Amino acid sequence: MLTVNLAVFLAIIVIVRLRRRTEARSRADEKLTVVIVLILGLLLAPTDFGQGVLRVTGQLAQQLADIKL
Repeated sequence: MLTVNLAVFLAIIVIVRLRRRTEARSRADEKLTVVIVLILGLLLAPTDFGQGVLRVTGQLAQQLADIKL
């Protein structure tokens, strides 16, 4: 269960960081946000929630690929 609690904590950090104004961010600040988001993704991937997101994303991608333009 530690993984889910850490994932919730990181999700809150990401939301707070992304609410800041874009002009106020430095390049190092943007890199840190990317690293935090990547770690969050790695923590969520093996959970049931992460697998559900993966299935939904896969279905959406398949539907978009099936659309004839």
